[in-house]
Amino acid sequence: MANSTVKFIQENIKRIRLERHLTQEQLSELCSISQDYLSEIERGKKTPSLKRLIVIAENLKVPLSKLVDIEQKNKS
Repeated sequence: MANSTVKFIQENIKRIRLERHLTQEQLSELCSISQDYLSEIERGKKTPSLKRLIVIAENLKVPLSKLVDIEQKNKS
């Protein structure tokens, strides 16, 4: 994945998490990952696998495409 795409995904995870009024702790518990790992994803220190992205999207109650579709950013 290109760095700009990874950054876009990371920003989307954080933005949608905040829109859902979820803390990192709450989302990490829902996804069965550590809060530290989720924080690293949101800060760009770690890149989640596709499997992990699917789990995050499911727990944010959004389609995976909402996290990864760079075209949505270009439409904004």
